[in-house]
Amino acid sequence: MAEPTKTLCPYCGVGCGLEVMAPAQPGKAVNRDKDGTPIWFVRGDRTHPSSQGMVCVKGATIAESLHKDRLRYPMMRESLDQPFRQVSWDDAIVAIVNRIQVVRFTQGPDAICMYGSGQFQTEDYYIAQKLIKGCLGTNNFDANSRLCMSSAVSGYIQSFGADGPPCCYDDLDETDCAFLIGTNTAECHPILYNRLRKHHKKHRNVKLVVVDPRRTATADGADLHLAIKPGTDIDLMNGIAYLLWRWHDLDHAFIETHTNGFDQFVEVIRHYPPPVVAERCGISEADLSMAAHFWARSQRILSMWSMGVNQSSEGTAKVRSIINLHLMTGQIGKPGAGPFSLTGQPNAMGGREAGGLSHLLPGYRTVQNAQHREDVERFWGLPPGKISPSPGRTAWEMILGLEMGEVGLFWVAATNPAVSMPDLERTKAALKRSPFTIYQDCYTPTEMVDYAHILLPAAQWSEKTGVMTNSERRITLCSQFRTPPGEAKPDWLIFAEVGRRLGFAKQFAYNYSAEVYKEFARLTQGQPCDQSELSHTYLFEHGATQWANPAAQASDLPEKPGLLGLVRPAPAAVSSRLYVDHQFHTPDKRARFGAYHSRGLAEPPDDRYPFVLTTGRLYGHWHTQSRTGRIEKLRVMHPNPFIEIHPKDAEKLGVKSDEWVEVRSRRGMARFPVLVTKAIAPGTVFVPMHWGALWADQAEANALTHAEACPDSRQPELKACAVEILPISAEVVAQAQEFEPSLVR
Repeated sequence: MAEPTKTLCPYCGVGCGLEVMAPAQPGKAVNRDKDGTPIWFVRGDRTHPSSQGMVCVKGATIAESLHKDRLRYPMMRESLDQPFRQVSWDDAIVAIVNRIQVVRFTQGPDAICMYGSGQFQTEDYYIAQKLIKGCLGTNNFDANSRLCMSSAVSGYIQSFGADGPPCCYDDLDETDCAFLIGTNTAECHPILYNRLRKHHKKHRNVKLVVVDPRRTATADGADLHLAIKPGTDIDLMNGIAYLLWRWHDLDHAFIETHTNGFDQFVEVIRHYPPPVVAERCGISEADLSMAAHFWARSQRILSMWSMGVNQSSEGTAKVRSIINLHLMTGQIGKPGAGPFSLTGQPNAMGGREAGGLSHLLPGYRTVQNAQHREDVERFWGLPPGKISPSPGRTAWEMILGLEMGEVGLFWVAATNPAVSMPDLERTKAALKRSPFTIYQDCYTPTEMVDYAHILLPAAQWSEKTGVMTNSERRITLCSQFRTPPGEAKPDWLIFAEVGRRLGFAKQFAYNYSAEVYKEFARLTQGQPCDQSELSHTYLFEHGATQWANPAAQASDLPEKPGLLGLVRPAPAAVSSRLYVDHQFHTPDKRARFGAYHSRGLAEPPDDRYPFVLTTGRLYGHWHTQSRTGRIEKLRVMHPNPFIEIHPKDAEKLGVKSDEWVEVRSRRGMARFPVLVTKAIAPGTVFVPMHWGALWADQAEANALTHAEACPDSRQPELKACAVEILPISAEVVAQAQEFEPSLVR
């Protein structure tokens, strides 16, 4: 029997290790799809330290989607009202290069935008940065991680001086209090939740606190569930901090020696006594006190959060308010403790390392730092001043640029903004105005296909070799085990070919992805995310590796040329956690408290729109269903969209489960069948975000959401908007029930 190929699950940020075997195995029947196509065998990799052999239903069924509805050949059309025609790669690349040159010399490089994805491998991300930010001289590269984790990035940078979650998954087995806020971990990061719950059940002293307006599967296992009103996260954090301060349950030595800004922080939290906080949050003073007691009595506190915190108009402030609790109690840099953001996508962390947001450069550098720009320009062999000092357009700012006619070329790769962007009708109208859109993906149709002038077939997971970094900063080599269909190519190879045709042959002289990663790893040397001693060969031989642990001890390695001369690699860390020595990446090595008053929702409910709509994922689906919607088992698991309404609200509206309602916001409308449940708090309703126009009729959650964003992270508040709910007439219900969710081909 052939050895299985080791790889990483391409769904959430847990980064579960997988082993994949060819469909034909000795002594086993060939597993086939309904159309007779052989399906690869997939199982959990027991040797992978992040997942220890566990795998969820999405990872277990991933191979069933690999052959379905693939984009196999380049396609082109001159206008959106024309049909696509198949063309050669040479024709497609020539058309792209010609358009880039026209836009560069008529509108300027800042009229060029690329929108990428946490589905990229690090090699894809890196070459895109080199092409767009380096050779073309515009920082207009952003990724769907802007909608996902950018608030965590800015929160870590502002508090610690650098990005990077300081915790690791072993902390799930060490903590005595897990504080989960804005995360439905059981459904969105199930392997982590299973590990935490196993530890929780085994040790009676371990406490689990869940903060969420919904009583999710995560909240079901909690010792304390705080169903706070949407938008009151900072009130809650400041309220807990107030009680810890009043009770003198602080780590004074840590605060005095390793932090700045505590006095200013106290001036803020003194305005958050229990009566005020309980009323604002919609919880009891007793529950608030219990949450604070868990923090005060626990020796190892692990906080975890995800989209419920990040996707907010005050996302950075929320992240820093969580970190404040760790700083005031010294709960960081030790087993079982620390502030842990759970990334949403498999390589969102790798994208941050490679500079994959419009204000970043590779190696945890920023475009506004002159030394950082100079270092990268010299490394890339570019003239001084080639990299712009101004942050590029964020994802939403690209949409605004299309709307205003300021973007002459829009390149979208491995993501589906025609479903995932906020204020979706406005987004679609802007996409229609694009004079030249390139859409690079592996599946067709998707909703984004309707807005493209050129389609480029991309090799997806399984068909290219590269690395991904998961939420605990662990890098896994994802080896190719399958031939790309038709003429599909890896994303990095497409970007590199465009770069060569533009005249940058020296900058893109690669034959293999291993060469790309080797170059990127060298560029991280001496940076907080130093990977300079890693390579594809090392990862293949030694397995998944955290960048907190260089591949060898510094004493064993000679000095070698670095960006700024001879340097010795950083010594191997003694822990898989960051900040174990309490030395942070700020100029004075101290962490910073962030003092924030709560501002609440950007769009609070009112008499016209009395409900708060929140959105989220379901266990069996992923993003906009481009992959999971093509897997029968997952479609059966979650066949239709729905809206959760509390029984009190349902009674006032006069609706019951399975009846239909129309949901309206200031921006758009959607229709859903009702699920009456006490799992949602009164005044709040929930809709899953997976259904676009291909999978259901008028059930797009983001037709309702708005684009108001955090001023620091520029991450939109996708988690909350004000809506009204109207029962639908019998005639409309009958028409809606005739619709059978299936892929429109």
